[in-house]
Amino acid sequence: MAKLLNIGFGNVVNMDKVVAVVSPDAAPIKRLVQAAKESGRAIDATQGRKTKAVLITDGDMLVLSALQPETIAKRFGIFSENEAKGEYDG
Repeated sequence: MAKLLNIGFGNVVNMDKVVAVVSPDAAPIKRLVQAAKESGRAIDATQGRKTKAVLITDGDMLVLSALQPETIAKRFGIFSENEAKGEYDG
């Protein structure tokens, strides 16, 4: 069963497919995002707000989020803790 992670504004991603969560400020990431937009591999989940995090998936897709990378990382951690405690109900 897919584990979905809220990345803001009602948007969710499959946790099992996310390889990395990075800040979009570095030049290599900016180039990566631009190339993904041009080739149709970018999913904009910012709802018109500034991109603060880029999620890189194992399917070579990029998901743009308006949440901070630290916030998304904390949500990954909370999900893992709850699942370990048996509090995840699917």
